[in-house]
Amino acid sequence: MDNELAALGIIFTEFYYWLTVVIMFFIHVGFCMYEVGVSRHKNHMHTLMKNTMLIPLVTVTFFYFGWYIYFAWPNGPFINGPVVEAPNAVPWSQVMGPSMGGQDDLHAGWARINGVFWAAFLLFSWTAASIVSGSVIERIRSAGFWILAVAIGSVFWIIDAAWGWHAGGWMVALWGYHDAYASGVIHAIAGGFGLGVLLVLGPRIGKFAPDGTPRTIHPRNPWLVTIGLFLIYTGFWGFYVACNVPMWDVQEGDGVFFSATNIYLGPTTLSAITVNFLMSLSGGLLMGYLISKGDAFWTYSSGLAGIIAASAGNDLYHPIQAMIIAAVGVVFMYKVHHWAERTLKVDDAVGAVAVHGYAGFFGVVIAGFVLWGYPSSPDDSFAAINPLGQFAGAIVMFFVLGFIPGWVLAKILNGAGMLRIPKEIELMGLDAAAAQDIADDEAAIIKAEKEAV
Repeated sequence: MDNELAALGIIFTEFYYWLTVVIMFFIHVGFCMYEVGVSRHKNHMHTLMKNTMLIPLVTVTFFYFGWYIYFAWPNGPFINGPVVEAPNAVPWSQVMGPSMGGQDDLHAGWARINGVFWAAFLLFSWTAASIVSGSVIERIRSAGFWILAVAIGSVFWIIDAAWGWHAGGWMVALWGYHDAYASGVIHAIAGGFGLGVLLVLGPRIGKFAPDGTPRTIHPRNPWLVTIGLFLIYTGFWGFYVACNVPMWDVQEGDGVFFSATNIYLGPTTLSAITVNFLMSLSGGLLMGYLISKGDAFWTYSSGLAGIIAASAGNDLYHPIQAMIIAAVGVVFMYKVHHWAERTLKVDDAVGAVAVHGYAGFFGVVIAGFVLWGYPSSPDDSFAAINPLGQFAGAIVMFFVLGFIPGWVLAKILNGAGMLRIPKEIELMGLDAAAAQDIADDEAAIIKAEKEAV
């Protein structure tokens, strides 16, 4: 850092991403509260621990190989070029640990930014795994889920990020794929992955009547569900801001015009995404209330679905467009959810596949029509945004990197007896053994106290 201005820019960027990590942590707090609020009392601790332990598992694996995938595989590889050299993203790199950098300004700057940038992407990884977590509660084995969490959190979502959420990603270059705030890159892929797992895992006991009619298993604590979703809304502010680069010379080195940019390095402002975030949240809540006839669970969930449906183009939409797209996306995800529940017997316990997967798929596709002809990237050689490229991208996100890997891995785990808990345990509740241990301990304490009198 050869002067004060350069140093200030680097330190500001370092603090910027660090702050997004802190805010995004609320997403995971919200997911834990949301899942526990939906699950029945006999499964509370299992639900909590299942979602809590994905944090260290995904963190460690993302450190070892997830970060490398993002920087090394934007070309596929071998779709639009070879594997890219990524020496700063391997776990043994100097800048992957405490470091003030190397001999030149580039490494000195990246040494300060790499850790917080890695952490921002890591929180996206936790989100992808938590989306799957909510859909499968009350019947999945912990070990089986943790394997699935590592697969989606440290492998498959970061592959699609390299392909479609990288300034040089091959889907952006060849198809004009545009997904500024991750309708597809995180949400559609995690929803598709969860759907693949659910089709193998099967529904909870009692979810469907003998004639196949779905029964509603109501949330056990609506307050926790409400607070959990509001915390996810809160964390989403950090999510949106982390999808931006705070200070970038958008005139390619001549120093004329610095701006915040989207993930593709196209100029934007925090004001733009603030307005569109709130308008898409509002569109989702309003439509959720209307279509569900005031059902609290679906109203709150629809606020989140509305944001996700508009996220692909929220760097370019007019605020009214963001609101309308959010509302239409809620109708789409709500209808598809209930169709899949009745027809495919999908037991999506918290509506995660719907809110993230179906809404995310819709968001990617609709952006292709609304933004048709807009640049997908500042690089003039890249394809422009178009309906065919967005639809193909949505297929890659939801099905190719989401549904198919989720279904295949669930099949393997199921064959190995590692996917679903035994029927007897499900009926008693996954917390039965822990509850018995607590009861035994308390009985022993009471007996000791009586003997002491």
